[in-house]
Amino acid sequence: MSRLSGVLRRVFGGVKQCVGSDQFGNKYYYIPEHKSWTGQVVRARRLVEACNPAEFEYLEGNIPSEWDAWIRGRRKDPPTIEELVRNEEYREQIKLKAQEVEERDQVLQIREEQPVQTQVKGHAAAAQYGRPEISPDPVSTANTFTPGSWSPNKKS
Repeated sequence: MSRLSGVLRRVFGGVKQCVGSDQFGNKYYYIPEHKSWTGQVVRARRLVEACNPAEFEYLEGNIPSEWDAWIRGRRKDPPTIEELVRNEEYREQIKLKAQEVEERDQVLQIREEQPVQTQVKGHAAAAQYGRPEISPDPVSTANTFTPGSWSPNKKS
């Protein structure tokens, strides 16, 4: 039988081995490395046969992430049914938790009062920001300033 499959591979190309399917009906195949009829080595391939072959009807979520990782070679073995079910349950739990958090956040936003706006004079970068005391530094405009009329305080 292996001799016959070897001849078929060389004549018609690789023989597809079905490795599994998903909940959407897509089928996944593996074509092992083989030699073509010309003697060239053709590398192993992984491919998906979509349940809906029309390209314009394809949506990104139609292939589960576990199968996508296998197709792209990011994992060695194809996913098992148990793994797919477990990961789907986990995704549903995450969605429920996210919905609960969103509801709690909306309740908190409704309860929360508008903050009282306070006016603070000055700038946050200024040394006297937030202090009620009056600065000994002169406050003047260019119209009243006379050179030499002011000298800075000596810091101790």
